[in-house]
This record gives sequence, structure tokens and C-alpha cells, in this order.
Amino acid sequence: MGSIVTEHLSIDGNTIAYDVTGEGPLVVLAHGMGDSRHSYRFVVPALVAAGYRVANVDIRGCGDSGLGWDGYSRTDIAGDLVALVRHLGGPAVIMGQSISGGAATIAAATAPDVITGIIELAPFTRKQSVSVGALLRVKRYRAGSTQLGMTMLLGSLPAWKKYLDLAYPTKPADWDAELGRISTTMSEPGRMKALQAMCKSAPTDAGAQLPNVTCPVLIIQGSLDPDWADPRAEGEKIIADLPAGLGELVVIEGAGHYPHAQTPDKVLALALPFLAKTLTDA
Repeated sequence: MGSIVTEHLSIDGNTIAYDVTGEGPLVVLAHGMGDSRHSYRFVVPALVAAGYRVANVDIRGCGDSGLGWDGYSRTDIAGDLVALVRHLGGPAVIMGQSISGGAATIAAATAPDVITGIIELAPFTRKQSVSVGALLRVKRYRAGSTQLGMTMLLGSLPAWKKYLDLAYPTKPADWDAELGRISTTMSEPGRMKALQAMCKSAPTDAGAQLPNVTCPVLIIQGSLDPDWADPRAEGEKIIADLPAGLGELVVIEGAGHYPHAQTPDKVLALALPFLAKTLTDA
């Protein structure tokens, strides 16, 4: 792919960092909270090889993007993603993971002129409810909820790393280096505060926009995702709230909350046909 140069887009006096590689129809990648664009390291080369121009983004408060934003909601992140698509010259498909899955929903609903499809990986896209019965019954859900709660309330990096250990049921070959990268970044002043703000941001804004989406939607869940007692059921609820016929759900067996990093080949096998259908000039 050649050398990759990090670029910055100014938004409301702050900056969003992103890389652009390849040529062709535009695909925008947006990671989850407490992470960075490096999360998509296994996906980008294959998308470029398939003939896409790939913009890999550090969402606000993360990676090389600026800190000190007024808000860290899905609506805020969606506005950044739409601004980037317009800056780069859409239309585009957005692939968003976790909080960015919800942001992708809002982007599609509010900017249908430039967003032609969305792929949501383990997305937080609708109002969440906690089941005491599920917490008692499902060990991985109970453990994940505990570590996320400690991260949100205490700003605990050790708790976040324990959550990540659960969220990656099997680890990528470079996991030690990647965890070191995440630890270093999250130790920078202000990064944990941004993560805590995202944890506290309810996905009700994304859920409210699901009926307003007009483009195709692909939801990809991991069967061992610790964020839900039943990841498939969560995906089915998202599909049910979309207009009829727009959504498709696939559950990858054995994957956790980061299927693009844990099972990239399976994600690409699903994403590439979706991109070919939704980016008309592909």
C-alpha cells in the first residue's frame, strides 16, 4: 500500500486524525471507544486490494485525534464521520464498531445523500437494559459488565485491560504489542476521561434514528461478545427497529466484541459482497 500519511480534519476548533489508502469507492472505518484506527490493521489491506479507497479514522478523543471535545455521544461522532465523508467526497459506506456502530446509524439517517450503506460490528445502537437474571446466569456477561463498570466509574486502566481480555476470547497473533499500544495511548492525559464519557453516553440517540435509516445495513455480532448475554438477540432487535428489508444480521461463532481484529477474514467475507452491492460504482 506504500507509505501511509496521517491527515487531520479540523472540526469545531479540534482535529480528527485519519489515514486514506487506496483508490476507488470510499469506505470509512470507525473503531470503538478506548481504541484507535489501528484496530482495523487486518482489514485495511484487503479492502484496498479489493479496489476501495479506505479512510481509517481515530474517532474524537482517541488515538491521534484531539481531546477536549464538548461531547462524546454517538451523535457527536456521527457528525465527525459525515464531515469526513463530505471532505473526502462521498458517497461512502461506514463500517463502525461498538459506539461507532451507533454513530454509523445516525450518520446514515441524517446524511442519506452521502452514506449509501453501513456495516455495524458489535454495535451499541439501541437503548440497553440490564437483566439481573442474565448477569447471574451468563459468566462472561457478568464479568464484562463488572470490568466496564469499573472503567466507567473509576477510570481504571487495569479494569479496561481485563475487559479487553474478555472481549477477545482468542487473541490476534500481535496481541501483546497491540495491548501495549492501547495501554500507552490510554495512559496519556485525558484519554481515559474520553473513554469514561463514551461509557456514560447512552445509545438512545442512535436507537431513535433506526427507523429513519434508508440504506442497507449489515450487523455483525460475535457469539462470545461479553457486552450482551445474548449477542444474537441484540442484533435481532436492531434489525427489527430498522425499516423492513434493510437489515441483515450475521453472528460469527467464537468471536467477541472485536470481530474485525479477531476474525478479519470472516468479516471481510461478509463486508466485500455488501460493499459491492451498496457502492454502485465499485
